[in-house]
Amino acid sequence: MRKWMGVPVASAMLLTACVTINVYFPAAEARDAAREFVEKVISAPATAPTDTQQPPQSEAKPDAPAPSGGGMAWQRRIDVVPGPSASGFDPWMLLGIGSAQAQSAAPDINIKTPAIQAIQSRMEARFSATLRAGFDSGALGFTGDGLVTVRDPSKIELKDRVTMNAAVADDNRDRKAVYREMAVANGHPEWEAQLRSIFAQQWIASARSGWWYQAGGAWKQK
Repeated sequence: MRKWMGVPVASAMLLTACVTINVYFPAAEARDAAREFVEKVISAPATAPTDTQQPPQSEAKPDAPAPSGGGMAWQRRIDVVPGPSASGFDPWMLLGIGSAQAQSAAPDINIKTPAIQAIQSRMEARFSATLRAGFDSGALGFTGDGLVTVRDPSKIELKDRVTMNAAVADDNRDRKAVYREMAVANGHPEWEAQLRSIFAQQWIASARSGWWYQAGGAWKQK
């Protein structure tokens, strides 16, 4: 009896030794998320097309048959995280964790939460209405820590300075909020500094020709 009781214990110890769950910062996914977010904020508003004529529709083609097992077809690589079986047994319970916790280790950055999208919409509207003119004139610049600052006040007309300064302050408030919200929304508040660093790089990378940004403590123009 003692011999058989030792089998599941030994199996659990072996599984513990072989399985390692690493929750790491998904830098590549964060860069993709930052690029998508930033480009939506600073992209110029799309102009409505003047020609409303619809292009001719191409003839519908039948769906291609599914590739057989013997063909040279591309296949997506799917990482399967073991979960509870039909009998209700969950192998992750041997490690003291649930399958949901194991799946949470998969890297991903979600920027589609209502809170994040609300901030993005405000930033997009503010950039289009006020900040873009400041960047185009050279009055504003992107800082090295993911914020916006007034680089040259002399390039802002007196009548516009109060509005521009208020827009910069509001935008920086939203920037700090969105970096924090992204980290929290993705279940890792400790990622805030890393997300902010990646976004700081992306604001500069997406800057249009003629805009100013900080690099190494000095101002540079694209």
